[in-house]
Amino acid sequence: MDLGLKDRVYVVTGATRGLGNAAARELVADGAKVIITGRDGKAASEAAAELGGNAVGVGADNADPEAPARLIAAAREHFGGFDGVLVSVGGPAPGFAADNTDEQWQAAFESVFLGAVRFARAAAGELEAGGVIGFVLSASVHEPIPGLTISNGLRPGLAGFAKSLSDELGPRGIRVVGLLPSRIDTDRVRELDGMSADPEATRAGHESRIPLRRYGSPEEFGRVAAFFLSPAASYLTGVMLPVDGGARHGF
Repeated sequence: MDLGLKDRVYVVTGATRGLGNAAARELVADGAKVIITGRDGKAASEAAAELGGNAVGVGADNADPEAPARLIAAAREHFGGFDGVLVSVGGPAPGFAADNTDEQWQAAFESVFLGAVRFARAAAGELEAGGVIGFVLSASVHEPIPGLTISNGLRPGLAGFAKSLSDELGPRGIRVVGLLPSRIDTDRVRELDGMSADPEATRAGHESRIPLRRYGSPEEFGRVAAFFLSPAASYLTGVMLPVDGGARHGF
């Protein structure tokens, strides 16, 4: 199936590793051109170099109010266009309600929530019909995850923002979509499992509650992201799609 990604230009934030990187890899593999971002400019450049000439790495922090305009400008400068963005950011600090500090909440709000809102607003002002704004969110949008209280607090609100934005931008032909990963086998998930007394047992317990009985691979997530951002998904907007092997209990 031709997704129609050839020569389309995207910005993917937080893409030096993990889910953002997986999405960038699949976009490039299908012919797109991608600006990869990360807080460490050297790491962003190295991650882009692994993908070849259709990827450029730019150091940027999602919490920086100037980052969206700078990254959209980079897309136009390097590749001559801007067709969409996938806003991904590393997960906020883990912990229960009594554990997390005001500083942790504030830092997470600036990067996970407000940074994504700023980027979406900037993209909305630059995109034409056929453009797309995507968010990497979390299964915590629908079901709180024990020990991830900050994520549980912020991700559902961002999904609500995305849904509102899809209503506002739909008449202009601009789509807004969200991806809700759960147990994808990334460094972040392995770190979370590693916080338990028995990481292997913790992983086995999670896998036993997933209908497919395994964690997803980053490549599997990346392929879904590439489709969602592509012209092949042109009639999908306002959708929050679980990428979780069936772990979500509701419809």
